[in-house]
Amino acid sequence: MLSDPLFIVAAIAALAVLAILMLGIGGFAKGGDFNRKHANRIMRYRIIAQAVAVALIVAFAYFQSRG
Repeated sequence: MLSDPLFIVAAIAALAVLAILMLGIGGFAKGGDFNRKHANRIMRYRIIAQAVAVALIVAFAYFQSRG
């Protein structure tokens, strides 16, 4: 499984979602000017990255089930 390139890309995408989420939560917790300017944009990026990650995970599962 670790030798499958699609698995590696899906794992990197999931870690990117985690990083974006942590950035958004950190900005929200800190508040202030950064949060007012960037909170919505960061969460939009998270949703897009999450959709890509889910699509990659589904593709990986599909191709694994096909043999």
